[in-house]
Amino acid sequence: MSRRSLGLLTLVALSCLAASADSPNLLVDPFVGTDDMGHTFPGATVPFGLVQLSPQTDLVPYSSGDGYNPEAYRYCSGYQYGDTTIVGFAHTHFSGTGHSDLGDVLMMPTVGVLQLDPGTAEEPESGYRSRFSHQREAAEPGAYRVTLDDSGIEVELTATERVGVHRYTFPASDAAHLIVDLTANIYDYPGKTVWTSVRMENDRLLTGYRQTSGWARSRVLYFAIAFGKPVESYGLRNEEAEIYRGFWRRFDQDHDFPERVGRRVKCHFDWETAEGEQIVVKVALSSVSTAGAVANLEAEAPGWDFDGLRDRAKSRWAEELNRIKLDADPVILANFYTALFHSSMAPVVYSDVDGRSRGLDGNVFSSLGFTNYTVFSLWDTYRAQHPLLTILQPQRSVDMVRSLLAHRQQSVHGVLPVWSHHANENWCMIGYHAVSVLADAYLKGLGGFDADQALEAMIASADFDRYDGIGDYRQLGWVPADRQTSAASKTLEYAYDDWTIARVAESMGRTEVAAEFGRRAASWRNLYDPETGFLRARNADGSFPADFDPMDTHGQGYIEGNAWNYSLFVPHDVAGFIDLLGGPDALVTWLDNLFEMEIDDASIAANEDITRAGIIGNYVHGNEPSHHVPYLYCFAGQPWKTQARVRRIMTEMYRPAPDGLGGNDDLGQMSAWYVFSALGFYPVAPGSNQYVLGSPAVRRAEIDLAGGRSFVVIADNQAPGNVYVDSVRLNGAPLDRCYITHQEVAAGGELHFVMSDHPNREWATAAEQRPYSMSR
Repeated sequence: MSRRSLGLLTLVALSCLAASADSPNLLVDPFVGTDDMGHTFPGATVPFGLVQLSPQTDLVPYSSGDGYNPEAYRYCSGYQYGDTTIVGFAHTHFSGTGHSDLGDVLMMPTVGVLQLDPGTAEEPESGYRSRFSHQREAAEPGAYRVTLDDSGIEVELTATERVGVHRYTFPASDAAHLIVDLTANIYDYPGKTVWTSVRMENDRLLTGYRQTSGWARSRVLYFAIAFGKPVESYGLRNEEAEIYRGFWRRFDQDHDFPERVGRRVKCHFDWETAEGEQIVVKVALSSVSTAGAVANLEAEAPGWDFDGLRDRAKSRWAEELNRIKLDADPVILANFYTALFHSSMAPVVYSDVDGRSRGLDGNVFSSLGFTNYTVFSLWDTYRAQHPLLTILQPQRSVDMVRSLLAHRQQSVHGVLPVWSHHANENWCMIGYHAVSVLADAYLKGLGGFDADQALEAMIASADFDRYDGIGDYRQLGWVPADRQTSAASKTLEYAYDDWTIARVAESMGRTEVAAEFGRRAASWRNLYDPETGFLRARNADGSFPADFDPMDTHGQGYIEGNAWNYSLFVPHDVAGFIDLLGGPDALVTWLDNLFEMEIDDASIAANEDITRAGIIGNYVHGNEPSHHVPYLYCFAGQPWKTQARVRRIMTEMYRPAPDGLGGNDDLGQMSAWYVFSALGFYPVAPGSNQYVLGSPAVRRAEIDLAGGRSFVVIADNQAPGNVYVDSVRLNGAPLDRCYITHQEVAAGGELHFVMSDHPNREWATAAEQRPYSMSR
């Protein structure tokens, strides 16, 4: 039975297991978000593992040389649930992004006539791809299995942090093959693969590397492929038309010749197999060298015990998911543990087992005393995913902070990453949100890194004038719309980031720095247009551009949002925004209108990241800039409206189904929102050390903390219709404020809600009971 076919009836039966600490893996559905917008993948990985080994259902290129192909967007993770063929199994993926790269070392077992081209989905027999059925496909944390219908081969996958492990069960054949297509890429285009080199070291080991130029424009990955059965024959082919062949032409390089280089390298390895014969293949990755890949292989996956490695991967996930033990209704359990699963996939381990990894400068460095991480989708993950890790995994968070600082040391620009992966800065999205991650860790007292170095890095990033209008922003107080796109969004996000720097500087006694960045943190005010009432992009001369449409998500100065949503991006100073609007009632009216009005199709037509699936009214949950918005009612003294909105979002935007996510999961941010919200609190402004209270969806949750402590959330009288909070107690004492602090969570204790089917309009409504704002 496929994992997807379990369905909600089986989830009901499984829900009783969640009360124990043994079986959270059973409640995870790796297929959630694999259809259309979620851009997740169902393959095998371990928490934060470099290897993310998953099927590719097509190889749709970013471009064939004549412009962008919009169909590539659906294949950011390489897998679409609605497809009916599999083209192979690749070892690196992004989970939930809206742009893409990777898809390294694509492998596909076949039988019969050797074919080195993938063929087409319409005619899979024209290549090495195969039809498959979800009825013969299964996935769980750490493991994946599928039967390839055209060949009858069963494929099983598992992984360690740096090694992908395959087990193929073949039919009887005198022509069994394993294709290794080193030309395949996600978001491919002509020339993306810059160079490939492979060496057949012996009949059980292939080593090599490939360099690609895509989202990461200079990315090098080394690999070592070990075969559980000696290869009987092989071919290392290069399909490009070679102008200069040198004196290598004296060899037959296509057949059993042990080395090959080029831009279009494909390999095949051949055996004669008996009925039901199993061959295990292990693929280790390294950013450093083939020797590093071999060392990773020997350290993490010695021997050929596939079942043992799979059990270890599943145990790693059980340990990870058991950091939060939950009692809730079946759908909540499935959504929660799937969200926690997706929140634990990135950033990924990048250093080898010996602590070495490649840096931005192309040199190899040793990460002494910490594990080096990569894949930082910071515009997304600073909001909730990184704050979640400060609770669940403070030491891993410290290592991530040190990884960000190492990036800055290696950067020729001397700044922290914006969006980085595999020793490359790709400059995607806006803001300098690494400063938020550093500030949040420092202000929460995580320690373990040089605070002076961190503040220096934060200032350098905020003062990097050549990046996205920062020079104008520093001079004018806003990013000018006649010089930069998304100017309003950039100004607003810079202001938030600057506030986090001010908070750190103030905590460290750096009063001049704190004053300077405190002034910059108020720059959001420069965007207020009294005529329209929105925070708008301004030109360099101070004028507001003509032809303003507050509903349009394109061309109005906002990135992946509109004026109604983005004007609310003042998470550090909501009270100041309320004052500008004219009082709390004005914000409540704004929020009510946002959720109740309807945005038309024309207003979202130009944004592939915004679809109907992620929208409630005009509120866009399918994209990150609005994730804090439903919690803003608490700042206006009406927390019961936050409670109702949050529960509706949890119900409508998250479902245990392939199309169960309302937008890209974005390396776990969409999922981290759910984890926090289901627990009943959310980090509206990372750096404030506060979590704003919402409406818990669980009956009970126990969060394991460092040092053997735990923080327990209890929600009495929990029911689908009981979305309102009647009262709250913290450690037995009445809590009359609409927030808790990180210190209260980290110390351990109990947060006790009493739920109701009608709002308590007296609880946490006074001004002094509202969350932090810079102006208050």
